[in-house]
Amino acid sequence: MILSKIKALIEGHLTVFKHTFKKNITLEYPENKQILPETFRGKPDWVSEKCIACKICERVCPAGAVKIEKQDNNIKFHLDLSKCIICGNCAYNCPKEAICMSKEYELATDNKKDLYIEINSNSEVI
Repeated sequence: MILSKIKALIEGHLTVFKHTFKKNITLEYPENKQILPETFRGKPDWVSEKCIACKICERVCPAGAVKIEKQDNNIKFHLDLSKCIICGNCAYNCPKEAICMSKEYELATDNKKDLYIEINSNSEVI
């Protein structure tokens, strides 16, 4: 019984010693951040100058996170990140490429109101 415990202790120390000289797999986040691939999809960004308010993004969003309002010459873009599943359908289907997927992925917050974004076509974030 004592020999099996000593054997387990030696095997454990050998495992630690073996991995001491290997390259680290994990990063020390947030000090060191991973380099994201070119195809990474983060938070959707809206370019108001390109938007024609066709509402295709609103129709193809499976979560119902995107809303577009058009009043006279003013377009309002509403994005609810608490619903958004970062699928990229809005950016993929936009005929004028007014929506693009950013590299921003750190979206955690204490306040749910911070996850609701409203942008006017005159570039004012409300």
